[in-house]
Order: sequence, then structure tokens, then C-alpha cells
Amino acid sequence: MKPRRPLVDALIKFHKQQPFSFHVPGHKHGELSTLPKAMRNALAYDFTELTGLDDLHYPEEAIQEAEQLLSEVYDADHSSFLVNGSTVGNLAMVHAVCQEGDTVIVQRNSHKSIFHALELTKVKPVYVVPAWDETSRSVVGVALEEIQEAVAQYPDAKAVILTYPNYYGMAALDLKEIIAYCHSRNIPVLVDEAHGAHFQVGNPFPPSSLKFGADVVVHSAHKTLPAMTMGSFLHHNGNLVDGKKIKKYLRMLQSSSPSYLIMASLDDARAFVQQYSPEDRRSFEDKRTQFVESLAAIPTLEVFQSDDPLKLMLRVSGHSGFQLQQQLEKVKIYGELADPYQVMLILPLLKKTQTYPFADIRSRIKEAVQRVAEEPLEEITVKVAEQEKISVPELSFEEMDIEDREWIVYTKAIGRISAAMVVPYPPGVPLVLPGEKWTLAKLEELMDYLATGAQIQGEHRLSEKLICVLPQ
Repeated sequence: MKPRRPLVDALIKFHKQQPFSFHVPGHKHGELSTLPKAMRNALAYDFTELTGLDDLHYPEEAIQEAEQLLSEVYDADHSSFLVNGSTVGNLAMVHAVCQEGDTVIVQRNSHKSIFHALELTKVKPVYVVPAWDETSRSVVGVALEEIQEAVAQYPDAKAVILTYPNYYGMAALDLKEIIAYCHSRNIPVLVDEAHGAHFQVGNPFPPSSLKFGADVVVHSAHKTLPAMTMGSFLHHNGNLVDGKKIKKYLRMLQSSSPSYLIMASLDDARAFVQQYSPEDRRSFEDKRTQFVESLAAIPTLEVFQSDDPLKLMLRVSGHSGFQLQQQLEKVKIYGELADPYQVMLILPLLKKTQTYPFADIRSRIKEAVQRVAEEPLEEITVKVAEQEKISVPELSFEEMDIEDREWIVYTKAIGRISAAMVVPYPPGVPLVLPGEKWTLAKLEELMDYLATGAQIQGEHRLSEKLICVLPQ
């Protein structure tokens, strides 16, 4: 059966009219564009809010129907298309729940957009540190006991903000119990589930936090579903969060000129999930198993399988993930990320009728691994700084706004309060946040990351060995 794609169908119908454009965008259906033909062709469907094409911010026609279908597929009370990525979903859900001065419990390995939302709303964050998982070599979810302790210390908390799964596809074991516990105290749970949009297809994938009753969930559809970059979903359930406020902040924070191409790809991605059958899942599992087994047979290569079957970590003992990444890219294999230990691949969520050149890919990976094995040993261990399980910043966001800043050599930062976020990427977990103190352990971790060649995001001048702190 042909899937319903209301917005896609509306764009096709409009395009067939061969309309003349006396409206934005200025490329006039691609006629004025000088992009290469393959890119320019897509512009013929890059419309705006015209009769019959609806309005994302006040949907009544095709977009409304498409979002209703989305909510049905994800079993949510209401779902929304996001054209500014999961970032705007995270900003909107925090704004909808929190007011200035509110206390909010936050998983500390959250995405930077969560921390930006906290800063914009000027809340009082209580950070809960997740555990380090040696098998995936990443930080995973927080434990139920730590959330219980945080709520006991801060019973007036207005929300609990969690990340599930982590970037590496590791699923938090206590999520169901955490949500139930928070709800027993009327505390809404907001989940950044950016990397779990595909969980809704069912086994062998972990359950979505929506199945556990999360109040607001944000999905990056573009990460694992066939949606365009910046295409995401937001889902809302229950009455602990005001859905009208979510829509209000989405209208304020999203572009007033949303991309119809991105929205059409979201309509298509929803249909993809809806049509993903048991036969598709079995076919995917078979193809994946054959690929993983073929990789595992490559000498010196270790393959780690995440909780999420779409995520694979490749490791070569005695060599860093950055070494492996360099050799993989020489044979045109581009992974999602490299860290000091491994390279992560995100597999395609194939249907039964779809193929991928796994045999050729396996041959190229083998060639890259052989080259890495011939290189000098270079594996670098990053010692993760010990942190208090539950902590609050030394200064509030409001106090940070009125403080001056100064740049100092990072080796002199111990005991100083950071004026900026410093985020090793990957894994994308903030090493220090504004208002927190630099410790010897954090400084050592920073130097370990710098030694590996990891990218450091945030406000810094590390090329000059400088970081931003508050005056003493």
C-alpha cells in the first residue's frame, strides 16, 4: 500500500500546475540558480506558504495532517515538525516548562543546546553526572538512585532533563523507573532522544522514552531516518507540560520561513517508519549480522556492538581512533566520529528491498586496518575527571552575565571559575560549564584530549593555550 504523505503530495500537486513565481524565494523555482543541475532540480519544490501548501506555524491543511500522522506513528498526544534541528526542540521544551530562577535537574552529558536553553531561561541547574561505561568507552545514563537523591536535595525542581540514548547508542537502564519516579512527584521529564528517532520501529532496537511516558521527546529524524539535515520531530504527552506553550515557543524560535524541502523529507521519514515491517526488520538484522561477522574476521580489528544496532564501534588495539579515521577516509569510508579509542559507524536502516555495498565497504575497511596496524603505536587514554555526582555551578547565569572575563593560560586555571563552555568533541560532553571551577582533574582531561588531536568546541583560544575565566 502506498503510504500517505500529505505534504509531499501537496508539493507534487502544486508543482504540476507549472506555476509562475512572483513570491519568495528569489531563485524562482530554481530558474535563477547557478547551482549544479543535480542540486538545482530540488529547488523546483522549494516553495513557501502558498495557497494549498499550509503554514507550519498555524497548520490547517497538509502540514496539520502530516503532523497528525506523525503523532499516531509515535503514539504521542501531539507531534511537531522541526526545521531548525533538535536544537530548537530542546530550546522550546525547556522554555515551555521553566521560568527564570526555577531549579532544574539536568543530566550532565547533555547536548550543548540543552545548556544553551538553561542559560537563556536563567534557571538554576542541578547537574547529575552519568556513569562511565568501560565497554563502550563513553558516559551513559544516570542511575535512578542519583535522580532520587537530586530530587531529595532539590524537591522544588520544575523538571528533569535527560539524554537517551547517548551518542554511541548506549541506552540508559533506569529510564523507565526514573520517569515513573518523577511522575509520582509531578515532575515532568524532558528527553533529548536525538539519536533514537528509529527506535519506534521496534525490536531489535531499544524502546523509545515515549513508551516509558516521557512528557516531551525530541528526535533528530535526520540522524538515522531518511530526512534532510536539520529535520527533527518534537513529541508531547500528558498534562504536566502545557502543549500550548510548546507551540508558542516553537513559533518564536523556529524560522518564519520554514523549508518545505525539509518538511517534505520529514513527512517521508514518518512514512518510512510507519511502513517499516517485520520483514524489513528481519532483513536488516540478517544484513547487519553478515556485515558485523565479516568485519570481526579482519585481523587486529575489534568490533563493539552498541545497544542500538545502527551503531558500531571499530577499534584497533594499540592505535587511536583518530589513526583509524585517517586511514578509513583514505579509502573513502567516512564514519560519524572518531575518539581516542575508536571510530563509530552509523549503519543504514535498510528495508527488505534496499541494498548497501557492504562487501566493498568491508574490503576497504580491511585495507585501512592493515595500514593502521603498520603505523607506530599511538593509543592514548583519556583519564575522565572524577566529579561530584550531584553539583551546582558556583555562580548563577544571572551572576555570570554581569561579570567581566579574562583570558589566561590554561595551565594556570586550577581553582578559577570558567566563563565559557569547553566541550571535547567527540564525545560532546562538556568538560566544564560556565560558572564551574577548573580542577586539576579537569585540566588533565583537557590536556589528554588536546594530545589526541580531538576537536574542542566552545568559547576558547586553545590554539594560543588560552581559556576564558572570571577575574579573581
